[in-house]
Amino acid sequence: MRAWSTDDIPDLTGSTAVVTGANSGIGAATALALARAGALTVLACRSPERGERTLKAIRAAVPGAEVRLVPLDLADLASVRTAADALARTVDGQLDLLINNAGVMALPLRLTADGFESQFGIDHLGHFALTGLLLPVLGASAPSRVVTVSSLAHLFGRIDFGNLQGERGYRSWPAYGQAKLANLLFTDELERRARHAGRDIQALAAHPGLSATELGQAGPLMAGRVWAAKLERATRLFTQPASRGALPVLRAATDPAARGGEYYGPRRPLEVRGAPGPARRSARARDARTAGALWEESARLTGVSPDFG
Repeated sequence: MRAWSTDDIPDLTGSTAVVTGANSGIGAATALALARAGALTVLACRSPERGERTLKAIRAAVPGAEVRLVPLDLADLASVRTAADALARTVDGQLDLLINNAGVMALPLRLTADGFESQFGIDHLGHFALTGLLLPVLGASAPSRVVTVSSLAHLFGRIDFGNLQGERGYRSWPAYGQAKLANLLFTDELERRARHAGRDIQALAAHPGLSATELGQAGPLMAGRVWAAKLERATRLFTQPASRGALPVLRAATDPAARGGEYYGPRRPLEVRGAPGPARRSARARDARTAGALWEESARLTGVSPDFG
């Protein structure tokens, strides 16, 4: 059986897509593929300068591509609200694909503008709020998909409701695992609630395996030169380029056979690289009770109560 590739992406002319963190890495590769397939693609980026460079690169690679740029800082809920309003206008009331891709990894303890631990705040809470605020335009007049990017790190993640913000002790990698587990629990709960409400929205998730991106360098490099040397060796041996790491995300977003609640990743052993296919998830990632509790706590923390209407 032939491996799934970007050649399998259907014609997306007339559809609209938003990709968070689209200025580099997996996000930029995803946005390029969607634009190449004909979608009006909106880059939602924290850095307008870097986002502009990516926008110009996509237009150069795909002459005539419809690409837009909207500032979005997931570490600031005020920015998330402003961006959601701008995105709704940019897609003219109908959003077909929302790719929750942006994230940070293994950072020292830092707080967002709203006082959240940065990994949980950016990777999960920011995307929770953005998705909730965009519900009025998701599935408004056509089927929509929300794809949230998780990680192999979810396998060691635990949701500690008594320590979501690191206030009772913080370790960077367990906090990252918690945030990426939250991505999968959010996906399942979003799928369940959308289905219960009769909304034409599918929620899926994906992970890129081990990919050579800026995300894979920013956190560990901050720990010093020893980590930097280890990361450089691991990158050469085990990672794949961002264009390959984006394939599970693109399959979840565009494969007509994909279904809500599914999770995609590289198919090779250990899921670190290779063509995209179904990915394994931990038992904790399938815990419906925890997913529901996390949803309610996320709504309380962000002040966004997603309304499925």
